[in-house]
Amino acid sequence: MLTHIRKVLSLVPGSGRRKTRTYRRRDIPREHHNVSRAVISEPAKKVLARLNNAGFEAYLVGGGVRDILLEDRPKDFDIATSATPEEVHDLFRNSRLIGRRFRIVHVLFGREVIEVTTFRGNGADADAEPDHLRKSNEHGLLLRDNVYGSLEEDALRRDFTVNALYYCIRDFTVIDFADGIEDLHNRQLRLIGDPETRYREDPVRMLRAIRFAAKLDFDIEPLTEAPIRTLAPLLSLIPPARLFEEVLKLLSAGHGEATYDLLIEYDLLAPLFPATAKALAAGEPDELIRQALRNTDDRVAQGKSVTPYFLFAALLWPALQIEWRRLQDRGEPVQPALHQAIGQVIGRQVKATAIPKRVSVPMKEVWELQMRLPRRQGKRALASLDHPRFRAAYDFLLIRESAGELEPGLGKWWTDFQRVDDRARERMLSELSGSEPRRRRRRRSPSKGASR
Repeated sequence: MLTHIRKVLSLVPGSGRRKTRTYRRRDIPREHHNVSRAVISEPAKKVLARLNNAGFEAYLVGGGVRDILLEDRPKDFDIATSATPEEVHDLFRNSRLIGRRFRIVHVLFGREVIEVTTFRGNGADADAEPDHLRKSNEHGLLLRDNVYGSLEEDALRRDFTVNALYYCIRDFTVIDFADGIEDLHNRQLRLIGDPETRYREDPVRMLRAIRFAAKLDFDIEPLTEAPIRTLAPLLSLIPPARLFEEVLKLLSAGHGEATYDLLIEYDLLAPLFPATAKALAAGEPDELIRQALRNTDDRVAQGKSVTPYFLFAALLWPALQIEWRRLQDRGEPVQPALHQAIGQVIGRQVKATAIPKRVSVPMKEVWELQMRLPRRQGKRALASLDHPRFRAAYDFLLIRESAGELEPGLGKWWTDFQRVDDRARERMLSELSGSEPRRRRRRRSPSKGASR
């Protein structure tokens, strides 16, 4: 493991041998860790400095500190402070207050967003707090939680120990309240507090456990993983719009296939994609999903963009296939059956995760083009090529071939058709017409008495 983490652990008496977790603050000096101002973005340093200069406590926290300790470069930086959201907002003209359940501030520097949160309270006296500050439902789900507290309370309210590490820009120390350094060394995710209670407070924490385990290649600590399968249905309590965003975080971060495996392992696919889980249980193959996720992971690794509608088209494809066949078996013609199946699959899915129109409309077009791409005679091929969603549909077709769903050949034809000039395209279409029998049109007989 990393040398600097070993060095820190050597300072902790009995590290790694405790049977019970006793949380206490540890201040790790600069010479014993590798967190440096040099790898922190200038906007993050500006926010930290202004908050400190205004008399507030402010620390870099969470994934930014964790990733630097793991010798990775953070993609974003979060800050925790003693200032209230309103006080932060007053300090930064380039900021906006967001959220109702958890009030936070986004400070905007061009395309970079620094998220600033106020220290959360431990909720020990939550019953005495005004209803508008803290409120749970009958399942233990936190509906609102704007109880503020101290730095230590904030640390113990965070989800995982490895995300409860704070960096102080004033004296360059890393502050560890929950043995996060030890869990980094052991490459494991551990919830702070009672796992069942923490999952009930916010079931999305189960998805975060999966996401971090896949991203960091960490194990989920046994007590942390134990309640997940039992509590997985609680995800139905989360608004579909929030789950849509969580699915994008899960599957478009560059570890999609590993995440998908963990979702299946912990019975979390069904709450997110119920019809897909049902189709897979009925024997529908998932190789197309896996291939799409591998391709997405490759794109992320190359710094390319990821298209949400393409991911959803792949994830819902097994459910669409089953519904499409069912309607055809009932006597519906192929094309109307496809359109009905699309409507029904999307209609069911939006009850689990929202699918905004910017995703659902192009997703439908990619699916519909799967019927059009084999039909290439006459002007059909050129019409398909001009379709605004052709490229995505072509990529989807290639994935279907890679997954063994289609016989090889059609994808190569379309690959060649895109590369050649107009004359070569005419030749390809002519060869196609010669090899595939055309429908013979009936000649209409002239009416009696018609002039020649």
